[in-house]
Amino acid sequence: MAEHAATTDNNIRQVAISADGVVKTFFNAEGEEFRVLDGVTFDIYRGETLVVMGGSGCGKSTLLNCLIGEYAVDGGHIRFKTKGMTEPTDLCSMDEAEMNRLRMRFGILFQSGALFNSMTVGENISLPLIEHSYVDPSIIDIVVTLKLQQVKMLPHRDKMPSQLSGGQKKRAGLARATALDPEILFYDEPSAGLDPVTSAAIDELMMDLSKKLEVTSVVVTHEMDSAFRIADRMVMLEKGRVLKIGPRSEFEVIRDADPATLSGVDEQLMHQFLNGYSDGPLTDAEGLSEFEKLINADSRA
Repeated sequence: MAEHAATTDNNIRQVAISADGVVKTFFNAEGEEFRVLDGVTFDIYRGETLVVMGGSGCGKSTLLNCLIGEYAVDGGHIRFKTKGMTEPTDLCSMDEAEMNRLRMRFGILFQSGALFNSMTVGENISLPLIEHSYVDPSIIDIVVTLKLQQVKMLPHRDKMPSQLSGGQKKRAGLARATALDPEILFYDEPSAGLDPVTSAAIDELMMDLSKKLEVTSVVVTHEMDSAFRIADRMVMLEKGRVLKIGPRSEFEVIRDADPATLSGVDEQLMHQFLNGYSDGPLTDAEGLSEFEKLINADSRA
């Protein structure tokens, strides 16, 4: 897929989201504070697909939760400029009502699909429209039909989530995420748990919707085949910091490079991760990160 970052009439990319020095801290079991995000800074351009990647415990899921306002940041700023905004608005200074209005412009596809098991597929899709719009029920029915058609799930409209495959749940979740015609779509591990063929089909659907709906997409993933299919640009995190952000082509160069030509530990680390090699700086270091220790402690509790 060709890189297609959005442009203005003057061919200058418009920033939709700006992370500026974002810091997020947690406490481990001993009460010690540690940083999961350590000064994360980058821009997301309107209309592009930005893939956020990195190993377990690098901070990518925490970053996603900060971007959608689920976690309050402990330092830095997250600024949005959606349609109708004359100036960027800082998420960190919003009250709950302002944040909820901003979230109306979001769509989120969770890792599991996060469908309500007590509702049919069609009812799941209609829920955001019922809760957050004032249109007639007959119009809601038409919108649900269109959204299910977009993800090729219309024949499954009256099924319960328990009757769907993993890929079908992702498709239904994506239909619900687009129900309110969002400007920004956030994806949390959209290919997780899917076989390669289904994963590729979900990627194609994401790219198709991105083009048709002209949305800005932020995708958190560690699936490299998917990442290189869908990304316009990529950002790689390691230990809460940005190792690199740039066009997909720059990451392809690092992935395909002769290791002997790489300069510095960061490029060697990215080369290992992008290729999925077992040996390298990611696995040479002893022990676990503090975030991984916290995860392990929580899983044992």
